[in-house]
Amino acid sequence: MGKAIEEFKIGDVAMSPGRTVTETDVVMFSGLSGDTNPAHTDAVHSAKSPFGQRIAHGALVLSLATGLSARIGDLDGTAIAALGIDEWRFIGPVLFGDTIYLRSTVIEARPTSKPDRGVLRRKMEILNQDGVVVQSGIHNTMVMTAAAKAASQAGK
Repeated sequence: MGKAIEEFKIGDVAMSPGRTVTETDVVMFSGLSGDTNPAHTDAVHSAKSPFGQRIAHGALVLSLATGLSARIGDLDGTAIAALGIDEWRFIGPVLFGDTIYLRSTVIEARPTSKPDRGVLRRKMEILNQDGVVVQSGIHNTMVMTAAAKAASQAGK
């Protein structure tokens, strides 16, 4: 089981395993989202772009960040709800074949007025295989307290 809010310490850093972004990912996201912008779907058009090739959707990469966060495991079974994303920036392109990683740094972990939950704020940085940050922002998550976690485990 993941961590309770009290177990997070400001400055803690976690790194996810890698995930390679494929053409299939982009095609499927285009179909699902309806975003068929030629920057993502048209190789001829994209060859003339500043990137010289098709790029992954920014929103796709942001979505993949949530999966990479899950792979870290810190919130497995202890996350109650996503509260929002602040200051998200699309800094650089993610190309087909790039492998991305998530670096998560705790910037705040505090209980709320309700005894079963707290708020976790993490700076999330998506890095490519060269260690270049391509997206970043702040994820805010509602997380169980230690008491709620213990009660949850006792009920199993």
